Parts: sequence; structure tokens; C-alpha cells
Amino acid sequence: MAETKNISLTLKVWRQAGPQMEGTFETHRLNDLSADISFLEMLDILNQQLTLAGQEPIAFDSDCREGICGSCGAVVDVDGIPHGQERGGTLCQLHLRHFKDGQTVWIEPFRATAFPIIKDLIVDRSAFDRIIQAGGFVSINTGSAPEANTVSISRHVAEQAMDAAACIGCGACVAACPNAAAMLFVSAKISQLALLPQGQPERKRRALAMVTAMDKEGFGSCGNQRECERVCPKGISIRSIARMNREYLAAVLIGEEFHW
Repeated sequence: MAETKNISLTLKVWRQAGPQMEGTFETHRLNDLSADISFLEMLDILNQQLTLAGQEPIAFDSDCREGICGSCGAVVDVDGIPHGQERGGTLCQLHLRHFKDGQTVWIEPFRATAFPIIKDLIVDRSAFDRIIQAGGFVSINTGSAPEANTVSISRHVAEQAMDAAACIGCGACVAACPNAAAMLFVSAKISQLALLPQGQPERKRRALAMVTAMDKEGFGSCGNQRECERVCPKGISIRSIARMNREYLAAVLIGEEFHW
């Protein structure tokens, strides 16, 4: 069995005591770290050392640690990439084997006006929740659910809907976008329901309501630079944004209302 490689890293971690406080980078050196541990496990080790030294541990978000929930998130490395330099994964799925021994790693929270910093690496992403609340639901008749095989959905459409539904709302698309746009997230939520029969009753109103809510939260506009697509841990395509624009334009042209 191959021997596990150990590495040492210098961490430059953003520390900020509260939303209205000044923040700064704090330097920490960690030695003899197993290359097999995850990035969040490394932060756990650092926090254990800080706690034993009587210092305040670093605040960061995490939950499932399996790349499913979307709660973890930070901008990592000198290139400033949300979730780190490995594509197709979340921060909790990033492992130290992707770093070089002796490397200096910068860690900071997602930067966006609509994502205010709460503490250290934790940002308030409740703007996403309010966008979903604005239109991310479907109306159904009460009673038994229809037999699935009686609802005709082509394989191509079903796959597109499932691809959009893979969005976990982590916010990496916002953090990577030069304009802090949330259009990949919003378009994924709109596309998911617009493609399925269950989403048709509110289709036009949903597009209007969610785009309006997105603008109200202070997110920027898409500059078509595709940074969001590059960092999305679920590989959602910017084709969803094109679909959202079509849905929104169609709703505007027919004068749809969305006052629920």
C-alpha cells in the first residue's frame, strides 16, 4: 500500500468579526497534513488548534460534506476560484492532494453586495431563498397523484429538466461573476419548472416574479463571460440563461401579471 503523503500549507484566511466590522487576512501555518483529507477537514484541524490556544475559531459554513447541500463555500487559492481549482465539485469535495507542499493558500468569503458577510467565511445567501419564494412553486389539484407513465415527457426534455434541477444554490456562480450576477442560479430554477408539465400553470408569472426578485436583491447583469458555468459544481450550462431570457421576454410581451 502506498504511503500517504503529508504536506504543509500556509493559509491566508479572511477574518471578520461581524457584518459591520473591518476584516483582514490572518496567516496560519499547518504542517504534516495528510493529502487525503478534505479542505474542510483541514479547517477543522486549524480550528482545533485555535481553540486549544484560546483563540476564536474560524467561522465557515458546512453541512452534508458530500457536495449535495450547497451550504459550504469560499474563494480559494491565488486565482480566486469559488470552491477551489478543481472543477465539478464543492469546497467540501476539495482535497489537499490538489495542493503543493509549501503552497500559500488564500481563503476568503464570496464577494457580492447581495451576499453580505456575517462572519469570517460565512455570507448571508438568503437572497436566493427570497428569489425562490417569489415564484419557485407549482399549483396542483388535490387528490391522488397521476400515474407517472401517463404524463408524456420526452427523454431529452426530462434530462434538461434534471440538469437544471441539479443546482444546489451554493452561490459560486455569483462569486465568480465579475458583475455578481445570479442569472445561472435563477435560470436553473426557472428552467427546471418551465420544462415540465407541472410547471406550466405559473410559467410566465414565475419568470417575471423571479427575475424581478433577482433584480431587487441587487445582483448584477450577465456579461456572458461564462465564469459562472466554469465554477458551477454541478456543471449547469449557460443555455439555462438563454431559456430564462426567452421565458421572461415571452411573459413581458403578453403582459403577464405576477401579483399573488
